[in-house]
Amino acid sequence: MKAAVRGGLWVMFGLFFLFPLYAMADFSTRNLVGGGRTWEAWAHLVTDEALYRSIVVSLLLAVFTVAAMLVLLVPTMIWVRLRAPWAKGLVEFLCLLPLTIPALVIVVGLRNVYLWVVYFFGESALTLTFVYIVVVLPFAYRALDAALSSIDLQTLTEAARSLGAGWLTTITRVVVPNIWSGILSAAFISIAVVLGEFTIASLSGYETLQVQIVLIGKSDGPTSVAASLATLLFGFALLLILSLLTRGRHRRALARGADDRAPKTPGVTV
Repeated sequence: MKAAVRGGLWVMFGLFFLFPLYAMADFSTRNLVGGGRTWEAWAHLVTDEALYRSIVVSLLLAVFTVAAMLVLLVPTMIWVRLRAPWAKGLVEFLCLLPLTIPALVIVVGLRNVYLWVVYFFGESALTLTFVYIVVVLPFAYRALDAALSSIDLQTLTEAARSLGAGWLTTITRVVVPNIWSGILSAAFISIAVVLGEFTIASLSGYETLQVQIVLIGKSDGPTSVAASLATLLFGFALLLILSLLTRGRHRRALARGADDRAPKTPGVTV
């Protein structure tokens, strides 16, 4: 009975999530003029210069945002846990604060500061990296905090330091491999947030992927839907990769633990 209920729920959830994707795929490949199917809308993802440029810009923004976020957040969280545990609540509050501030308020509040960013780095859309770092902080913080809470950080760092490792070596070769699943989670969630962000880019006057999708949707619906579906599928692929990597690391950890607990057969010496 439980198996039947579980199977029914899986079917319901599958239809709930997959039917809109099927509808998007159907609309983006439908020939609205002569009937039948066409891949013209999907070809526009590469042939349309403005759309292709916006895709490249969004992907570069995702890469730069993830890299800067990890460089900023991982050492800070490790240092706070080891040297300033009294500041953990303050850091958590600052990292989660962007969730409570609307995107419009963030854009208006950063306008004067952003003038200096544009002055030093130019009017490139890639300068949105500085804003997107703030936007992804809440999601990245939760993923990294859960990973750091699952390990004995104090013991690991003290053992590495006692063996002569510097702080950079300790972080990169001891701590990071033990929180790799949290880093992947933070990175993939941040990529999904950056690729799906519209309000800040639109109000700032930059043409990222989501802004270009809205602009194209006013004149070419199938291409707009195709770009949206491609973004969704890319996000699903990232989540699937994260699940497979995390599951593989968990299985290897269980296998190593089983090998360590297995009784050792003494060797025979002659």
